[in-house]
Amino acid sequence: MSNLHSIFLIIVMVIVTITIRATPFIIFKRKTPIWIIYLGQVFPYAIMTILLIYSFKDISYSSQRAVAAIISCLLVFILHKWRHSAVLSILGGTALYMILVQTVLS
Repeated sequence: MSNLHSIFLIIVMVIVTITIRATPFIIFKRKTPIWIIYLGQVFPYAIMTILLIYSFKDISYSSQRAVAAIISCLLVFILHKWRHSAVLSILGGTALYMILVQTVLS
């Protein structure tokens, strides 16, 4: 890949990123529609539910990964009740799960 090709790719990525980020401000110039506000309130819980289902779908409950998943889900629940932050809850649970699977339970 030449330097010119790399520069062209970076320019295209910059243009696409700016366009994607500016589009909502162009579309919703005035007041944000009520359905967008609703989706902003519902999506964090929907995402956590999908992650919960995904994390338990292929686990055999006699394995150590099941223990890591259960402990991580408990941490997600505790963090969310404590701070009411979906990002903190998801990141904290994911980090604990990865730590348990990679170090403690390996």
